[in-house]
Amino acid sequence: MRMASSSRKSASAKRATNISLRVDLIEEAKRLDINISQACERGLEEQVAKTRAEQWLEENREAIEYWNAYVEQHGLPLDDFRQF
Repeated sequence: MRMASSSRKSASAKRATNISLRVDLIEEAKRLDINISQACERGLEEQVAKTRAEQWLEENREAIEYWNAYVEQHGLPLDDFRQF
C-alpha cells in the first residue's frame, strides 16, 4: 500500500527541466496556443510506454517463443474442452 501512495505523489510532482527544441516548432506551438510542457510530457509518456513494452517483449521473448512452439506442436492445453 505504501508504494501505491508514493507513486501517486511522484506521478503528480513536477520538476523544472531544461530541454532543447527546434525554434520553428516552439514558435508554431506558441502561435497555436499549445501548452509546450503538457505536449512534451505527453510525448515522453508515450515514449516511456513504448520503450517499456519493447523491453518487456525482449525480456520475455524466449518464453513467448517456447510457448508458441508448444502450442504449434501440441495445440492449446484445454482445446478439447472448448465449445466454440
